[in-house]
Amino acid sequence: MKKLFCLLACGSLLVAACNNNAKNNTAAAAAGNGQKNEAGQSSALTFEEKVHNFGEITAGEKVEYSFKFTNTGTSPLLIEDAISSCGCTVPEWPKEPIKPGQSGYMKVVFDSHGKSGYTEKEISVKINNNDGYVVGPKIQCNIITK
Repeated sequence: MKKLFCLLACGSLLVAACNNNAKNNTAAAAAGNGQKNEAGQSSALTFEEKVHNFGEITAGEKVEYSFKFTNTGTSPLLIEDAISSCGCTVPEWPKEPIKPGQSGYMKVVFDSHGKSGYTEKEISVKINNNDGYVVGPKIQCNIITK
């Protein structure tokens, strides 16, 4: 009986500890802030504009837009990766660190070849001090076929 009680108590503590850590990581990612390093500093990426709508474009047309972002954290920001929801949308970003308070641009090129109608593509961004990808900017357009 003592072994069963001890096993249940240890299991409960393990579940509670894991659940608390998951909540903290999820909250940091949702806020768009990186996790703090040993010195208490963090990187944070803030886009000036979250959505850009190209309006109507012609099927087969390539369009591009540069989203301005700022490092609103307290340590240098490094964009490690950026991916889109499809291969027709290609993000380009600075490879060098962005100092706190400084800004940069993420260029997004969309190729509408083979597409028609309303389209929305989202960019996911991974920065230093962050365990995963966070939602970045979106592009929208209405593709008209000839």
